[in-house]
Amino acid sequence: MQAVPHDVPTAPAHAETDDHAFAAWAATVAGELLTEVRGQGLEGKALKDAGDRAAHELLMELCARHRPDDAVLSEESRASIEDTARLSADRVWIIDPLDGTREFSEPPRDDWAVHVALWVRSGSDDGDLAAGAVAQPGLGTTFGTGEPSQVPPRSSERPRIAVSRTRPPAFVEGLAEEIGAELVPMGSAGAKVISVVRDVTDAYVHAGGQYEWDSAAPVAVARAAGLHTSRIDGSPLVYNQQDVLLPDLVVCRPELADSILSYVARVGVE
Repeated sequence: MQAVPHDVPTAPAHAETDDHAFAAWAATVAGELLTEVRGQGLEGKALKDAGDRAAHELLMELCARHRPDDAVLSEESRASIEDTARLSADRVWIIDPLDGTREFSEPPRDDWAVHVALWVRSGSDDGDLAAGAVAQPGLGTTFGTGEPSQVPPRSSERPRIAVSRTRPPAFVEGLAEEIGAELVPMGSAGAKVISVVRDVTDAYVHAGGQYEWDSAAPVAVARAAGLHTSRIDGSPLVYNQQDVLLPDLVVCRPELADSILSYVARVGVE
């Protein structure tokens, strides 16, 4: 990998001790770097690769400098995925340096994001998400757990479900018909979750393949905002596992959770 640029930003003082602030700052500056990369005239795969590399290197450097005793799990680091030491660590940063690479490579789309989340072990062997931030540079905003968003009252009489613009799960069409919802295609798992926080949609329902870094930071933000988050069978989303596959999730307004989960339990996702 190429070296990290010398002009690595300096962390604000509160980010040195506050994990919520560090997550938000790290996601924000990585998003700013990605915006610079996007403006360099690259296209297609070259732009995707440059963005993935630049954001990953920056975030790894920021974690090494400011949280040197913590483990890191990054989508762009096979070593971090295979490092079993993180399984016994008390603190693990789960990062997706560029979520929605396809959308990033298609200016002026804004449905791409940077994910930074912190998993912390509790008194037992279990742990959970303790902080997180999702930067959406195209919106000029970072959503974090330090100052949680307040989900506004629903502005649409008809429920709206965020789905993948390229591979929406087939069962979601039946779900939409069941609850009278409309489907809203968009990229980036983070953008989809945050669309629920922003009242752009009311639910994001996914099955068929994701990993821990796809949902950790968005789920932390959604939980802090008071939204329902779970697997599609209603069980908890569990992070920092040896198998980092976490293939399905539901993020929605609390009042929709029962109808969504009951439909999935009755019909399945095949």
